[in-house]
Amino acid sequence: MSPAPPPRTHWPAVLAAALAGVAIAMSVGKVPLALPTLRAELGLSLVQAGWVSSMLTTLAVVTALGFGLAAGRIGALRMVLGGLGVSALASLAALAVPALSANAGFQLLMATRFFEGAGFMAVSVAGPALISAATAPADRRFALGVWSSYMPAGAGLAMALSPLLLPSNGWRGLWLAAAAVLALAAAAAWQQRAWYAPAAGSSHAAPAGPALAVLRQPLPWLLALTFGAWALQHFALIVWLPTFLKEQRGLSAGWVALLTCVMLLVNVPGNLIGGALVQRGVPRGRLIATAHLLTGLCGLGLFNETLPDGQRYGLCVALSFIGGVIPAAVMSSSALLARNPRQIGALQGLIMQGSQLGQFIGTPLIAAVVAASGQWASARWVTAGAAVLGLMLGLAAWAAERRLAPQPADG
Repeated sequence: MSPAPPPRTHWPAVLAAALAGVAIAMSVGKVPLALPTLRAELGLSLVQAGWVSSMLTTLAVVTALGFGLAAGRIGALRMVLGGLGVSALASLAALAVPALSANAGFQLLMATRFFEGAGFMAVSVAGPALISAATAPADRRFALGVWSSYMPAGAGLAMALSPLLLPSNGWRGLWLAAAAVLALAAAAAWQQRAWYAPAAGSSHAAPAGPALAVLRQPLPWLLALTFGAWALQHFALIVWLPTFLKEQRGLSAGWVALLTCVMLLVNVPGNLIGGALVQRGVPRGRLIATAHLLTGLCGLGLFNETLPDGQRYGLCVALSFIGGVIPAAVMSSSALLARNPRQIGALQGLIMQGSQLGQFIGTPLIAAVVAASGQWASARWVTAGAAVLGLMLGLAAWAAERRLAPQPADG
């Protein structure tokens, strides 16, 4: 039986859960700009650097759904606090890497990235259950839309701190800052623990069947795949823009970080607008399909080398902003589909798996296309293809959403 929803939304608890997401997303955002410093100091090869960067994505592709099921059994609050704690300790443990030999140092760095990845997965799949537990049904869709901004907000925060900390403190200063934010987020979540009681896990090893039942309908799978199609487009932009600004336009590291950070952070108001539109009753599928259509057009323009640089950067910002409605529409589906906290975990695990699969596939696909053509402009066909796929999946999700019988809001 589902716990009774709270009579009103406790926004401090919602913000504390969102802070946990922002803190854990710093584990993703702290690596890209610090990677050259890590390579120079630790003597990492290109392959080793690639593994340091992709460990979280690889782990997520393999284990996201499993973490989602574990969140329902263990309890969302314990999963979030455990994930924050493990990630903070792993970030601190990485500080010992320079004192070791090259091989041992790389092994320790990879081990810390593995545990950071586990913490990232724990918080990512369990955080929405905390949001749901602290919100009244009328506010739940918007609150989950707020949660959807955790990734760009956290990654953007890490990138914003990079030019301030890297020159004077190196990558260790950035890792310390990430650990401090993780500890702060854990303290904030613990302080609000009374509001997360409905998301407590089972006291016994309940079977996974009831949690997986929510995945027996097509809508969750369609939504997860639309998220993957968006993640591929956004990740292509995140990979391309710093390279373009530094290698082709010769901008300083500070300007590269600033412009990349702005592009990433504009995704946050897109998330909030998406949450507000879902709250107002705009169908998720229609919202997703429209966003994919517009981001696809933006992608075709920003890779067009005949356009002025200002227009191309404006299209980068527009793509990130418009696409922000997609995570909000997808992640808020828990309010429509899940009947209890365990199903929220299963849904979020599937959604996270779809998102990370888009990034996982996008990396080699973009590299192969660009290598074959010898120019970055060819990446537009990858992003355009992902946008067309997202558009078709969004329309299918819209149709599936219309077929759903009205169901009462739950806790």
